[in-house]
Amino acid sequence: MPNKIVSLRSRFGRRAFLSTAVAGAAVPFLPGQARALNANQAQALVEAAVADVNRVIASGGSEARILRDMERILSTYADVPTIARSVLGPSARSASNAQMRAFTEAFQDYFSAKYGRRFREFIGGSITVNSARPVRSFFEVISTVNMRNEAPFELRWLVSDGSGRPLFFNLIIEGVNLMISERTEIGAMLEARGGNIDALTQHLRTLG
Repeated sequence: MPNKIVSLRSRFGRRAFLSTAVAGAAVPFLPGQARALNANQAQALVEAAVADVNRVIASGGSEARILRDMERILSTYADVPTIARSVLGPSARSASNAQMRAFTEAFQDYFSAKYGRRFREFIGGSITVNSARPVRSFFEVISTVNMRNEAPFELRWLVSDGSGRPLFFNLIIEGVNLMISERTEIGAMLEARGGNIDALTQHLRTLG
């Protein structure tokens, strides 16, 4: 599949984004075994996600509208249950089904609000979707983020259809793992609440 460039009409606070991340590219939780996914399908998913983000940012809508649209994009293109289970860490194994459903819903609101606000800071730039390659049970789609007055940097999307359809379940930015970053932050929130998942879920609802 040829390279595809998607323009962004906003500035992404690169340093602010990376400041919340921890070094490392390990994947703490993998989705189920990929089924019939191929590289072209994985790349097409990422191109569609980036195009939707671009339309939202270019719309000039209010912050509330952008955050609603970003939540829709996340629910469309991201494997939220896998991400939520991963960031909750070992506690996910002891959580009841009802607790995981409530936590996943709260985490989706929190996650989309957090990164929706950051994407809203884009002023101008472009993402070039370069290629896709198989990695273990998933595909890695490699893209380049081009910013004004800054050196380009790499953004990798991890995509699987283990949940039944192609979805991304992680982002790697210059070797920095977004899922591990969120796992660290969520873990700190959980520890501050004595390991109480229900209290953590309630706290996330206040942040979404």
